[in-house]
Amino acid sequence: MSDSVPLSDLAIAAYCPRKLHYVRQEDRSPPAVAERARELSRSYPDLLTASDAALTSKELAVPPPAYRDALARSRSRLDAWDAIVSPAETAVFVRGKAVHGRLDKVLAEPLAPVLVSPGTPPESGVWEPQSVRAVGAAKALSWREETPVEAAFVEYPLHGVVRRISVSTRRVADYRRTLRTVRALDGPPPRLHDAARCEPCEYAETCGVETRSLRSMLPFSGDR
Repeated sequence: MSDSVPLSDLAIAAYCPRKLHYVRQEDRSPPAVAERARELSRSYPDLLTASDAALTSKELAVPPPAYRDALARSRSRLDAWDAIVSPAETAVFVRGKAVHGRLDKVLAEPLAPVLVSPGTPPESGVWEPQSVRAVGAAKALSWREETPVEAAFVEYPLHGVVRRISVSTRRVADYRRTLRTVRALDGPPPRLHDAARCEPCEYAETCGVETRSLRSMLPFSGDR
């Protein structure tokens, strides 16, 4: 399908459509930490019982005791833990009606896609870009299997955290809005001017949006 959108484009556009414009012009190879996160996501049973020394060698984002505690909480909280540990499919490419991309895992019971993130989880739930991408993954999987997919999972293996999200009406609306944005993207869209998103963006200087870090490099011109 010529207008099928990559799942990765959905996530970037949900963060900032202008960022997607810049990302499309560069090498999009995943960083090494992404593969490290995937490797950890395949080793949860061993990580739960690993020694401090063994966990330290994994270059986790939190100390070994905190990591084991977080992973144990994920195990006790999720009914789908056994499926997360032993997924029906791994590293599978799925093409749906509107989107396509790589799913890190596919669960059979319950039928659900799993995305693995090398980043830090929010205090609860998942970040908006990951929510949009996860819903897109659920839609693509639903199209392939010809049956509804009502949930998706996002793993944060460097933190020992696994989160389940429902494919709710609100999340689907966010997904559809972002899908329309990606399809309409033609040239650089307007700047976002959102400090929380612009400050950490690696394209802030290229974009030209004014952030605190950029203002600090401007010459002082006195009172305004």
